[in-house]
Amino acid sequence: MAGITRDFIKAIPKTDLHVHIDGSLRIKTLIELAKERNVALPSCTEEEMRETVFKERYENLGEYLKGFAYTCAVLQDSEALERTAYELAVDCFSEGVRYIEPRFAPQLHINEEMEMPAVLRAVDKGFRRATKEFNSRPEIKSGAEPGYAFGVIVCALRMFRRGYSKYYRNLLDVQAYSPEKTVFRAASLEMARAAVKIRDEEGLAIVGFDLAGQEDGYPAHDHIDAYEFAHKSFLRKTVHAGEAYGAESIFEAITDLHTDRIGHGYYLFDAEKIKTSTIEDREKYIEALAEYIADKRITIEICLTSNLQTNPDLKALKNHPCRKMLDSKISVTFCTDNRLVSRTTSTDEIIRAVTELKLSVKELRESVFNGFKRSFMPFSYLQKRDYVRQVINYYSQLEKKWGI
Repeated sequence: MAGITRDFIKAIPKTDLHVHIDGSLRIKTLIELAKERNVALPSCTEEEMRETVFKERYENLGEYLKGFAYTCAVLQDSEALERTAYELAVDCFSEGVRYIEPRFAPQLHINEEMEMPAVLRAVDKGFRRATKEFNSRPEIKSGAEPGYAFGVIVCALRMFRRGYSKYYRNLLDVQAYSPEKTVFRAASLEMARAAVKIRDEEGLAIVGFDLAGQEDGYPAHDHIDAYEFAHKSFLRKTVHAGEAYGAESIFEAITDLHTDRIGHGYYLFDAEKIKTSTIEDREKYIEALAEYIADKRITIEICLTSNLQTNPDLKALKNHPCRKMLDSKISVTFCTDNRLVSRTTSTDEIIRAVTELKLSVKELRESVFNGFKRSFMPFSYLQKRDYVRQVINYYSQLEKKWGI
């Protein structure tokens, strides 16, 4: 597209509303932390780790997720969590990202040395330290450029096994005679309660609640209690849905969990992925759901590279359903998902959207602004309005500078 260059996209103020902390370490940091903490890796060189673990393409979602066994293993103490959070903030700011909502599952990091509050404090401390450094810069202090901010999203898991973490193993052991789904449901509610309590008592920037993990066989409605608690506690909500399951998973996230945003939503328009036998007219069902999402401005967190890597049937990004979402006037924002695992950046994701999905200048602008407007920013409503206005004004200045 004439005028839209990589330099322009890197310069514009951006958000990343769907980025996993444990999937976004610097590979050099992962290797260093592993050596210091005696965590075995398949290789100790960056090149070989990219060849064997963090690849350009993966066979499926299962292979994509294998790398998290290594990243989570090194993030089992406060120092490692704080360092990773700080470095993620630095990497994002260096490419023009001005607001991030990093997410992670704190229950994967609880152990004998670190309880839930310590896990959340460490991550908050890393992001807060970086934010203070960025916002002390003259161009931001003067108001010439918008400042940097963050808000942490905590994730509950749809399902888990004993090997996922010591916390989950203990939880399954003490409820050995309960159905697994009962334990999963209790864990997500406990996560919601902890997030609200620690947010309120310690003033940490915990802004949202998420549900991640295997969709097939583990429906969203199993976690109604957790989302009801988050909803009544003014904790904003997003849900991984439609990433590896059909439209009814997205429907449940919206109707049962009151979600404000949808993570991925990849299979929104795929009638073949609908498995519920009571849905007789699948096309009509999809049409009604897409219309509702568009009308209610439920923003979809699009992760192009991640979807390309985890869906073997997607041969080229030009075929990604995001193009249909844009044509349907659904609110979307482009995100990285996992900067390390997907080997991507926010700039890369938007470049791919512009080149492969043929974003117009207007669509690019709207997708960027959607990220700020539909964020869970830890500001008052009036403060957020002022901040978004500053972002829009700065973006317009850059358009004029690049002649767009």
